[in-house]
Amino acid sequence: MEKKKIVIRGARQHNLKNITVEIPKNKLVVITGVSGSGKSSLAFDTLYAEGYRRFVESLSAYARQFLGVMEKPDVDDIEGLSPAIAIDQKTTSKNPRSTVGTVTEIYDYLRVLFANIGKPHCPVCGKPLEGLSPSQVVEKIFQNHKGKRVIITAPVVRGKKGEFKDFLKGVQKLGYSRVRVDGEIYRVEEVPPLEKNKKHDIEVVIDRLTVKEENKTRLLQDVEKAFEIANGLVKVLVEED
Repeated sequence: MEKKKIVIRGARQHNLKNITVEIPKNKLVVITGVSGSGKSSLAFDTLYAEGYRRFVESLSAYARQFLGVMEKPDVDDIEGLSPAIAIDQKTTSKNPRSTVGTVTEIYDYLRVLFANIGKPHCPVCGKPLEGLSPSQVVEKIFQNHKGKRVIITAPVVRGKKGEFKDFLKGVQKLGYSRVRVDGEIYRVEEVPPLEKNKKHDIEVVIDRLTVKEENKTRLLQDVEKAFEIANGLVKVLVEED
């Protein structure tokens, strides 16, 4: 059962005089006292130092080489202690966008956590997002667009600034003749000059074909090519009648 308090016994770090104290968990606890009474020695040099030391010791030897190692504080025992973070008021940023999450870098760990356990949904239709294999993508295309003519593209550049001259040359070297730039399809050599400071979307046009059984193998190859070029992404455009 999780302990409801942190118990510090025999703390002698710096100017602490062999003190024992109990700190309740899930509460906002403030340590006060006159200058030199040992507030920082208790909070940072004892409590935080031991919490951080235990956290680092739980990591692999490879990970520990990138983290600073703190010495064990001069204390007999600390019970109920969890991994800890410390915020020094002297180092906080005056940037209005800085928060406790960004200053302590705990936000980075939260992003990793939610990236692994979260279930993303489409912001437009609200449906859950899921990764599909090329063959599953083909089945979805047949379910929704059978008999229609579609354009398979690889969305490589998404909302990025630049002129992308070298990128377009690279597309030609790969053997593709057309790209879709900001919603319009061009031959690669006919793409108009792009504004350097404006965000652009560029898709490599893989193929144009009709969704029917005799084209199923070809469609699968097109989707696989798009996945390869766009790092697992593909866009299917349905041509108007």
